[in-house]
Amino acid sequence: MAIWLDHRSKVIVQGMTGTEGRKHTNRMLMFGTRIVAGVTPGKGGQSVTFEEDPVAVFNTVREAKHATGATVSCIFVPPPHAKQAVLDAIDAGIELIVVITEGIPVKDTAEFRAAAEEKGVRLIGPNCPGLISPGRSNVGIIPPNIARAGHIGLVSKSGTLTYQMMFELGDIGFSSCVGIGGDPVIGTTHIDALAAFEEDSETDCIVMIGEIGGDAEERAAEFIKESVTKPVVAYVAGFTAPEGRTMGHAGAIVSGSSGTAQAKKEALEKAGVKVGRTPSETAQLVREAMRKA
Repeated sequence: MAIWLDHRSKVIVQGMTGTEGRKHTNRMLMFGTRIVAGVTPGKGGQSVTFEEDPVAVFNTVREAKHATGATVSCIFVPPPHAKQAVLDAIDAGIELIVVITEGIPVKDTAEFRAAAEEKGVRLIGPNCPGLISPGRSNVGIIPPNIARAGHIGLVSKSGTLTYQMMFELGDIGFSSCVGIGGDPVIGTTHIDALAAFEEDSETDCIVMIGEIGGDAEERAAEFIKESVTKPVVAYVAGFTAPEGRTMGHAGAIVSGSSGTAQAKKEALEKAGVKVGRTPSETAQLVREAMRKA
């Protein structure tokens, strides 16, 4: 199996008719993802042709779900309209919503995250690369050419570091890779992904990528200590970041010892997690863990 996404997943793309939506829909289709419809208000009844196959466009998520039975939505809607797009998907009964859009106001994210939690909807993002189950399905913007099937589970705050780790460990391969996004407010967390990988029979080792700022990694360390039996290897970006300066994602700000890479490293190591100081060193630690698993 794979976590949250497999070859049976039926996917709609909200914002498919836009430049980014169209480009990445084509990439998802080429990977084998079952894209069953697009949604753009005002363009219902049209279709977009990829290669030789037309994909129908609907005005609303509810119409698209009724016509196709879709359970997953990938959202490329611009920030001013993203909140309504997510709420429409929740109200239509979509089970998994992947929000690629960056620049969504935190207030909007907090509102649609609360709505998703109330309805029991799995929300990934915003400002994330999505998730991929190699050989099965790809929802988002993760380059499929670096995705090989295997037995490593990867969860990451950073899109770029997701890609690098997939490249570094491409010869071993992944069960699923999840980019959760680095905004201050997100849907799915490190802990959510860790719990899913712990239950996944095809995942033998878990890689967790974090970054400076906040306490998500420290909370994940506590969860690993109490609830994860599989080997976990981590990388925390930002060992050389100066104090008090925002680095990269909006959530990555360091104040004193709170939120530093060193503090996160120490918390993870106390939980039995091997922590690399570079992506390459982290990949080597994963190889060692896989040999022992």
